[in-house]
Amino acid sequence: MTEPVGTAPGRGNLARVLVLSAAVVATLLLGAAVGLLIQLPNSEDPATPAADSVDVGFCQDMAMHHLQAVQMANIAVEKTTDRNVRQFAFDVASTQLEQVGRMKGWLMLWAQPEQPRAGQHMAWMSAGGGEHAHTTTGEAASSGPMPGMASSDELARLRSLSGTEADVYFLQLMLRHHQGGTAMVEYGAQHAEQHAVRTLAESMLKSQSSEADYMRELLAQRGAAPLGG
Repeated sequence: MTEPVGTAPGRGNLARVLVLSAAVVATLLLGAAVGLLIQLPNSEDPATPAADSVDVGFCQDMAMHHLQAVQMANIAVEKTTDRNVRQFAFDVASTQLEQVGRMKGWLMLWAQPEQPRAGQHMAWMSAGGGEHAHTTTGEAASSGPMPGMASSDELARLRSLSGTEADVYFLQLMLRHHQGGTAMVEYGAQHAEQHAVRTLAESMLKSQSSEADYMRELLAQRGAAPLGG
């Protein structure tokens, strides 16, 4: 059973928004500082990954993928009256913002842009060769949305809903989002040249797998199922 949270007065809502905004900025700055200051521990790591490397592509695409998850989580934090959903959404936003800051910090350190050239996503997943690359080539070099990304219509619908209906839709979108990013995270963990990038991808894989199980549990508690497709 979930425990409802009473609706706060307008002044309380404003204070919560201000606190959340400050936390967002602090978390992003912390991640960027970690990305810029971290010492890559393996001396054999390339000092500066190439523009078409797995490391650069992973950081560019995964940062963008994460930012939409943060956007959806922030919507849920502000709309939900369910303590479990609010805490989960806050945790997702905080964790992924810190990781975004770290990846953007690395891109800055490598003198690489935050976005891939010509908006081509996932081309780096076919650059490393091997069996996994062949299975993802059809998805690579796409100018469309990455797997798991919500459409503008879906985001608008999430903003329009309230109560349990909003909670369920948020969990459905976020679960699909996590599932959609799994192939990128797996590829980064296996093929990135930088030890720190591989370590981050491995951490993402573990945490998001656990979060996906938790979201399925929350959906089942609310009599809902994951989105099809």
